[in-house]
Amino acid sequence: MNDVMTTAKLGSPTATTPGMKGQDKLTSLASRYVDVDDLPWKPTPCAGIEMKVLVEDTATGLMTALFRWQPGAELTLHEHVEIEQTFVLEGSLEDEEGEVTAGNYVWRPKGNRHSARSPNGALVLSMFLRPNIFLDEKNAGVQLR
Repeated sequence: MNDVMTTAKLGSPTATTPGMKGQDKLTSLASRYVDVDDLPWKPTPCAGIEMKVLVEDTATGLMTALFRWQPGAELTLHEHVEIEQTFVLEGSLEDEEGEVTAGNYVWRPKGNRHSARSPNGALVLSMFLRPNIFLDEKNAGVQLR
């Protein structure tokens, strides 16, 4: 029998979707169908960049999020603590190594350090095994959450 059909809860999953309505009523193994439009945009430590967290596991650091970059926004110097993957849905991102445009993908290895910017704005889907850590003076040590 599908877990959705049972009434017993087998414990809480460690991953959640912050702001998702009704997830408290789901069993531990039920699929989470996320209405992305219903999730709130929240600010990041960098001006002009907002995020919608689609799933996060605060115990492990796993996170998948949509990021909305305003034209000219910059993600200041940060380190990738584990592999990060980014798929650009709209616009483009660039750094000193290159540019990734709409419909394309970039991944960065653990330890990669850089600043990124979006001259014309962007909408990107990023997946983290652990959140990036900022290295700039203002946000030194802050995790991207």
